[in-house]
Amino acid sequence: MKDNKNSYKLQVKNINVYYGHNKVLKNVSMHIEANTVTAFIGPSGCGKSTYLRLFNRMNDYIGNFRKEGDVFIDGRNIYDKKIEVEELRKTVGMVFQKPNPFPKTIYENIAYGLRIQGINKKNLLDEVVEHSLKQAVLWDEVKDELKKSALELSGGQQQRLCIARALAVEPSVILMDEPASALDPISTSKIEELIFELKKNYTILIVTHNMHQAGRVSDKTGFFYLGELIEFGDTKELFTNPSNERTENYITGRFG
Repeated sequence: MKDNKNSYKLQVKNINVYYGHNKVLKNVSMHIEANTVTAFIGPSGCGKSTYLRLFNRMNDYIGNFRKEGDVFIDGRNIYDKKIEVEELRKTVGMVFQKPNPFPKTIYENIAYGLRIQGINKKNLLDEVVEHSLKQAVLWDEVKDELKKSALELSGGQQQRLCIARALAVEPSVILMDEPASALDPISTSKIEELIFELKKNYTILIVTHNMHQAGRVSDKTGFFYLGELIEFGDTKELFTNPSNERTENYITGRFG
């Protein structure tokens, strides 16, 4: 049955989020199926990045963060006291707005996550580095320069390296917070093509201010406004025939 939480990769039930006395998310519920791309759109400050960070518990680092409601991944409540957050973050990869490679070699950027798990066998590391870079469509550009500093790569290459780094520890969910906003149009196009390919193996959530990008890469879109999920549904339907007037006003540029 579709309302069974185990039918979905991700399920959010009646989430409220507070920073101190400020309520930033208001009674949000959502179901997300595996191997889909879901985009979150809305004006700045509407709560979409806070929502995204619920799935890897990054909001836990904010001192006055408090939440009500439940978040499930593969049927497990990720805020259950038995959940080990570090284990959760191996399952849920994160790609940030600005590329943030480590000041290490290209190779060591990818191997890092495995090394901290105690995996140091060279043949295994070599295999994972190559596979991850191929998945991120970066291997052919860097295969002869793996000892080069990652900081010498272009911005677009750095962002694809960060995606490869996230993939190396074999997550099942990838969170992307404005992953192309700091990139040029050609690099943005490569990231979008990559997202389309990655959804064959991963469930992807992306926050974007670029509505054209949301339209191009996502299967479902959620429109947030003032902490509320105003509308959520098939991307094509939401952009061509929104059911809520506020959604229509936002996507037609009347505010935002």
